Amino acid sequence: MDIVVFGAGSLGSLIGGLLAQEHPVTLVGREPHVRAVNESGLTVTGDIQIEVSPVGRTTIPAEADLVIVTVKAYDTPTAAAALSDCACDAVLSLQNGMGNEETLSEALSADVLAGTTTYGAIQDEPGTVRCTGRGEVVIGPPDGGSSSLADRIGGVFEAGGIETTVATDMPRRTWEKLAINAGINATTALARVPNGALAEKPAMEVARRAACETARVARQEGVDLDDRTAVDALEAVVEATADNRSSMYRDIERGRRTEVASINGYVADHDVKTPVNATLAALLETWERENVRRSEPI
Repeated sequence: MDIVVFGAGSLGSLIGGLLAQEHPVTLVGREPHVRAVNESGLTVTGDIQIEVSPVGRTTIPAEADLVIVTVKAYDTPTAAAALSDCACDAVLSLQNGMGNEETLSEALSADVLAGTTTYGAIQDEPGTVRCTGRGEVVIGPPDGGSSSLADRIGGVFEAGGIETTVATDMPRRTWEKLAINAGINATTALARVPNGALAEKPAMEVARRAACETARVARQEGVDLDDRTAVDALEAVVEATADNRSSMYRDIERGRRTEVASINGYVADHDVKTPVNATLAALLETWERENVRRSEPI
C-alpha cells in the first residue's frame, strides 16, 4: 500500500516510520526534517528503535492509496484543500480535537476514517523521532459500524508492528479521547507540568472535572460515555505517559498556537454547563492572543 503521512511531525513521523518497515511511505512535513529524512533516513529511538527510509516531501504527491492526516486540528481545512489535488483511495485522521473527519469528508471524494492513538512521540532533531510510549491505534468509520476498508487498513498497521483495533463504536471512542485530552492537555499546559503531575491533587481534580464535563456533553450528543469510563481512561493515560509533556504544553513552550479551541473550547460550545472546560479554554486563548508568534495566525 502506497501511504502518505500529511503532517509528519513527531506522531506522524513515528507512525509513518513504523509503516515504512512494510510499505512505501512518504512523509509530508517541514524543512529541515524532510530534508534530513531524504538524506539519511528516519531514525526512531526510545521505546521503539528502528531505522527506515521513507521519502520526505514538503508537498502532497499526486496520488496515494492511503493518506494519514496528523496535522493540528486548526490546520485541517488547509490539509483538506491540499488533499483535493491528490488522487487517494482513503484518508485516515489521527488528530486531536473534534470535527476533523467532517471537514475532510466535505472537501474530498475519498472515504474518510476516524482514528485515535495513544502512542507518544517527540521529535528531538531533524530526521529523528523518539517514541516516548507504546500505545494503540484505533480506527473505524466516523459514524460507527463495520467497514471492510477499516479492516484492510487495520491489517496494514498491524503489519507495521502497530497495535491496532478496528472499532465499530468510533463515536464513543472519539469522545473518550476528547475527554482524555480535555483533562490532560490544557491542565498540563497551564501548569507547565508533565502528565504525571496530574496523578496528585489539586491538578487531578481539575482534569477529572474536565473529563466528566466532556462525558456529559457526549451523552447530550447521543453518545454513551459515562463519567466513570471517562475518568478511568484519563487516569490510565496519566499513568502510562507520566514522563511525557502533552502536545499543548510543548506548544506553549514553543510559543505556538494550541488546539484548545477544538478540545476544551469544543466541549464548552454546547448547551451543557462546562465551567472547567470553559475556563481552561478562556485562559489558553488569552495566552495565545498575547504570546503566539506573529507568523502563527490565530
